[in-house]
Order: sequence, then structure tokens, then C-alpha cells
Amino acid sequence: MSEGATILHADLDAFYASVEQRDDPRLRGRPVIVGMGVVLAASYEAKAFGVRTAMSSGWARQLCPGAVVVEPRMAAYSEASKAVFEVFADTTPLVEGLSIDEAFLDVGGLGRLRGPPADIASRLRREVRERVGLAITVGVARTKFLAKVASGVAKPDGLLVVPPDRELEFLHPLPVSRLWGVGPVTARKLHDRGIATVGEVAQLGETALISILGRGSGRHLHALAHNHDPRPVHVGRRRRSIGAQRALGRATTSADTIDATLVTLVDRVARRLRVAARECRTVMLRLRYDDFLRATRSHTMAFATAHTRTILTIARALLDEAAPMIDGHGLTLIGISLANLDDDDVMQLTLPFDRAGGAALDAAVDNVRERYGSTAVTRAVLLGQNPGLTVPLLPD
Repeated sequence: MSEGATILHADLDAFYASVEQRDDPRLRGRPVIVGMGVVLAASYEAKAFGVRTAMSSGWARQLCPGAVVVEPRMAAYSEASKAVFEVFADTTPLVEGLSIDEAFLDVGGLGRLRGPPADIASRLRREVRERVGLAITVGVARTKFLAKVASGVAKPDGLLVVPPDRELEFLHPLPVSRLWGVGPVTARKLHDRGIATVGEVAQLGETALISILGRGSGRHLHALAHNHDPRPVHVGRRRRSIGAQRALGRATTSADTIDATLVTLVDRVARRLRVAARECRTVMLRLRYDDFLRATRSHTMAFATAHTRTILTIARALLDEAAPMIDGHGLTLIGISLANLDDDDVMQLTLPFDRAGGAALDAAVDNVRERYGSTAVTRAVLLGQNPGLTVPLLPD
């Protein structure tokens, strides 16, 4: 870990909604919701009314009747992201992109050229505002974890530096939800035992946390509660997984609609896998039920593949396993993630279908979509279905 607070976490504020407000002056200062069926993003004015991402647009309108609802413009968001990352690259060569609207930057070697990290962060915020027209929040700390926490606390449109000698003083009063990996279920387990702050987590021994949360989560949270995070800023590191998800809203969703959504997601992530020249061994299905409970199911193969039909067969089997829970609890979000990635030049065992021409079929479909658009070729089961949005992503 760095001896000084030299790691920046830069995070654009309400990114999609901010781009809409930037491009349409009539929206500035007004509550803005991006997404016609499901909320993809909300401005801070809308968030003040309780509007949140993945909420149905109808529910969001009830919470905030005066909100302006706009259709998403993914091309505009992608262009804005590229412009912001150009500012990052002009600041330091050590940039680790996390998503299209946030990144870690290491400025530890720039003291003589650009001044202390706080000044670099301030200049970064000003340049993003002047060159791209967007507000960005920056947290500065000695570790990546704490820099991200600092940016979260400083939002919106803020700058927060955590000096090394005041790290635990800053961290320990915060709620446990600020720790990476603490979602609603983990937070509830901790709250049930009277643990509400990071400091209270830190007071527990690692063994006690493991008994409450399991070995992996217990050790992870014990380290973070003491700000133990030795990870450096990685440049150009390839993805460890490739995924996509889609919110379904809170309306009753038929089995056919769920299956069509799954097919769309699998088509999307399998193509991304092939574009990145990679193969996967693990297929993971992520579900969120109507009562906000979440579930994850996965299957790891003995071989690596990038073939759509193979991945879809496994994903459908995982979905079938979850059918009783979906019937009883409803479904508001479905996601697919492909993990245990290998480069596609690694020799692997393959299924008979793969040997029989699956690769050739996928390649032909990819070629047509590349030349004529992503909707030029589709599956019969998807005819008449809304394919959803293709969210801009960082390159692999």
C-alpha cells in the first residue's frame, strides 16, 4: 500500500441523468429519470424523492410526480465517457477503469510535476467540468477501498481527502453498508446482532465475523474494517468476468418473457466474449425477486467455450432450478455473468455441438450483426420482443 494518500477514485455524478441535463438546459435543476419502463438513472433532484435505479418507471412517477422521464441515449453516454477517460489519461498514465463512469487513478509519482494529490484531484474535477461539462466526485486516500468510500461520502460534486493518520477516524463511524460486499442481506445479519457501524465490525475478531458471515465474507470485511487493502491500481487488466443484466420492473412477468430476456442476455454476453477472443468455464445466473431478495446460481464446465447455444442451455437449466422461487416471489431483475475466462487460443475439450459447427454458426451471425446491426439477425423466440438496451461498457 502507498505510504501517502495518492490513490484517487473518480466517479461521475448520476452519469446518464447528468448527460441529459448537460445537453438539454431545460432539464437543469429538475428531477430527471432516464428509462421508459425501468429507471436506468435518476438525477439527484429525483433521488431526493426516493427514486432509485432498477425501480419501475411507474413507481418512480408516483414518488416524484414532477419528474421528467427521458429515453436513454447510449451513444451520448458512451461519447461522454470517452471524453472523461481522456481527461483521466492526461492526468496520469496509471488509470484503472471500473465502469464507463468511474476509475481509480494512481498519482503517487506526480508530486514534482503536478503537486500534491489534493491539487491534482481538484484540477481533475475542474478539467472534467470544463472539457466535458459534467460534475465528478473524487475521493483521495492511501488505499483503493478507502478512496472509493471517500468519493461516496463526498457525493455529489465533491472532493474528499482522507489523510493516512486519520483513516480509521474517518472510516469507523460510517454505517456497515459502506463496506464493499455488504448488501441488504449481510447488513441485516449484522444489524440483527447490534452491529451498525464499521467501527463495531472492526471490534469483532475475525473468527467472530466468520461465524456470522462465513469464511470468505468474514475475512473480507475484517480486513476492510481495518483498511487493509494492498491492491495496486492496475492498468490494462483484462476482465475476470463478462456479464449483463436487465431489470424487469415490478409488474407480473410471464415465463415466456423471462425466457426471452434470458436469451437476449446470453446472446449479448456470448458475443462480447467472442469479440474479446475469450472463452468461459462458469455460467452464473443472478436473480432479484419482488421482495428484494437476491439469489445466485452457477455451473462450472469441464471445458471452456464461447458458443451461444452451450451457454444458453446451461443458463436455462439454472433458471429452471429457480422456478419455484420465481413463482412464489416474483422476479424483478435477471442477469448473466460468464467467469473463469480463458483466451480462446487455449486448447480445450468441447461439446459435440461445438465440434459440429457451433463456432461457424456463431461466427456467421456475428459477421451479419457487425455489418448490418445487432438486430439484423435474431432468434425466432425473440420476434416481437423488446431487446432492451445495450449499455456502453469499457473495452475488455
